[in-house]
Amino acid sequence: MFTGIVEEVGKVSLAQSGGLVIDASKVLQGMEPGGSIAVNGACLTVTSFGDKSLSVDIMPETLNLTNLGRLGVGDEVNLERALTLEKQMGGHLVQGHIDDTGRVTSVARDGEAVIVRIQAPSQVMLYIVKKGFIAVDGVSLTVVDNDASSFLVSIVGYTREHTTLGSKRVGDLVNLEVDIIAKYVERFSQARTSGITVDFLKEHGFSVA
Repeated sequence: MFTGIVEEVGKVSLAQSGGLVIDASKVLQGMEPGGSIAVNGACLTVTSFGDKSLSVDIMPETLNLTNLGRLGVGDEVNLERALTLEKQMGGHLVQGHIDDTGRVTSVARDGEAVIVRIQAPSQVMLYIVKKGFIAVDGVSLTVVDNDASSFLVSIVGYTREHTTLGSKRVGDLVNLEVDIIAKYVERFSQARTSGITVDFLKEHGFSVA
């Protein structure tokens, strides 16, 4: 689990179809082989690390669902270590399981903030509501507004300076993870509509004789 609060912006030093090497510093503190790290919001396993970089493998499914396969040497990525009991919950619960990608369709100034519109697939928009949470490239954001096919987020100055979102342009592809609570609400709503079955109870951890 993660919080969507980016700890560091790393830089890709090696990009292969099955993995990345990322230059970093802060997130290496307390790192262990086999540990989890969110790279642009995608939960990956650290296969090795040194004093100034870490390596991660990327499965084909992750490449298909995220923008990680588009990364090249020199590209910057948002990094966050896994949530611990000592870590403040500053954002929202983020699993690191990308639901799909969205595309930036507009970027506009609004005082000190920047308003970004992102077009998303219908299966993602199902869970997006005004004032709800969304993780964009691993950054916890609040939805300003939405319509049937897109949503707006406001990027404040601190977020622009300390994540990759400050450099996003029209046409850029971003990783999206919706709020897990929204998924559970939708799932339980389906259960109430269709009736609670034995399979439903087993799926949610109940012991059925």
